[in-house]
Amino acid sequence: MKTQPNVLAIVLAGGEGKRLFPLTEDRAKPAVPFGGVYRLIDFVLSNMVNAGYMKICVLTQYKSHSLDRHISQSWQFNGPTSQYIASVPAQQRLGKRWYQGSADAILQSLNLIYDEKPDYVIVFGADHVYRMDPKQMVDDHIASGKSVTVAGIRVPRSEASAFGCIQADENGNITEFLEKPSDPPGTPDDPEMTYASMGNYVFTADALVSALKEDENNPDSTHDMGGDIIPYFVSKGEANVYDFNKNVVPGSTDRDRAYWRDVGTIDAFYEAHMDLISVHPIFNLYNQQWPIRSTDTGELPPAKFIQGGIAQSSMVGQGSIISAATVRNSVLSTDVVVEEGATVEGSVLMPGVRIGKGAVVRHAILDKNVVISDGTLIGVEPERDAQRFAVSPGGVVVVGKNEVV
Repeated sequence: MKTQPNVLAIVLAGGEGKRLFPLTEDRAKPAVPFGGVYRLIDFVLSNMVNAGYMKICVLTQYKSHSLDRHISQSWQFNGPTSQYIASVPAQQRLGKRWYQGSADAILQSLNLIYDEKPDYVIVFGADHVYRMDPKQMVDDHIASGKSVTVAGIRVPRSEASAFGCIQADENGNITEFLEKPSDPPGTPDDPEMTYASMGNYVFTADALVSALKEDENNPDSTHDMGGDIIPYFVSKGEANVYDFNKNVVPGSTDRDRAYWRDVGTIDAFYEAHMDLISVHPIFNLYNQQWPIRSTDTGELPPAKFIQGGIAQSSMVGQGSIISAATVRNSVLSTDVVVEEGATVEGSVLMPGVRIGKGAVVRHAILDKNVVISDGTLIGVEPERDAQRFAVSPGGVVVVGKNEVV
């Protein structure tokens, strides 16, 4: 019987998420609610757990209270077990300093690797929306014999300059790792496509530890995984690319296979929500063979529609009430109330939002517990919206947490 390798998963969840402000004004980016009943971190944790990786350390730093609370309440294994999902704050083990970069975050947390003694270490980001079986990537890494494997998603060359780009040969060996190049390289089999780094890595544990210690003593390093550690292995000929298109998740369809979104901006965050509500969703939350897990809904009752209230082409969370109001092309989280005569169109409403009588909300994101007073217009008067709220380059109006408008 083949012995399974010992794998430790490290999730980097210390991101400040400045481009998602004001959604990140009061919380870390991985804790931002998404899709009605989830947090962004639920996607990477679901992928790990579904693949059978049950030793997971989540490294936190920036405004981590809501993230820590979510992990402790929603992601704990019951009873005595060697399995765990642990939220690990910055510990200042190497001096009184915060993390200087993603590589420094792991360096300062090497005790986690020393304690677990894994054969391989998975290092994934915490704030992307996607389904992936990381075990298939680990198997590919082991077969390659390399020190690191980088997950690459195929994107058109014309769009690749926004990403870290991977140049690889026909055997998957990474020959160059380029940060946001003006002239991205093509893939070995398609010159019009580029491998963009997904920020997901698999390391042979000993090689990772050695690289981090060497990086610590490099005065020219920014101590970043993508900016310093991966190029270090590339220079040694020890880096392998894993084609995300090869990843086959149970229950996926041709339409949503290989879906991955970096929701680092307000417009990308909004568009990813719109992906959820098409008739044939580009990203299908209803795939029960590879579920995205969350228990944030608590003891809430089912959603209720009264006095002719309707929701068309929308998702409506538990505990929500739509009363003689109209909701179209929108994602409503849990415990949302839309009162008589109100209209909500093309919007994302987070938990606890209240929409008053006769109010109109269009092309907007309303953070938790926002109250829109009777008759108020959001997303209707662009100049007035810009004076009161954050408005994205794509025209999405964002109302911050707990605001009363």
